[in-house]
Amino acid sequence: MTSISKQEVLVIARVMHEAIRAFQAAHDQPTSPHWNKAPRWMKDASIAGAKFRIENPKASASDQHVQWMNEKKENGWKLGTVKDPIAKTHPLLIPYGELPELERQKDALVVGIINALTMEV
Repeated sequence: MTSISKQEVLVIARVMHEAIRAFQAAHDQPTSPHWNKAPRWMKDASIAGAKFRIENPKASASDQHVQWMNEKKENGWKLGTVKDPIAKTHPLLIPYGELPELERQKDALVVGIINALTMEV
């Protein structure tokens, strides 16, 4: 794979974020804010996820979830019954195999989008 600039990573992270928003809306889940209104921590998590995928193109969706969990934990998040950015709790800080199917589909969506946007032509 050719080198990807910081700007390209940012574009990929934004596309991924917006696709997740659409997925959430399509499945009647609470939706993340539009990229332009997303808090810095949310953008940083999307950027970290995109970077991981770019650097590890063969990683599985479960590996992508582990990366997401590690990023959250490194930033002080812990398991909780609700997603709360103030308390830094999240109910999905659990092993991939324990995720509901819909959440595993979301991880697969992330993988697919980043793979599609980084394919060499």
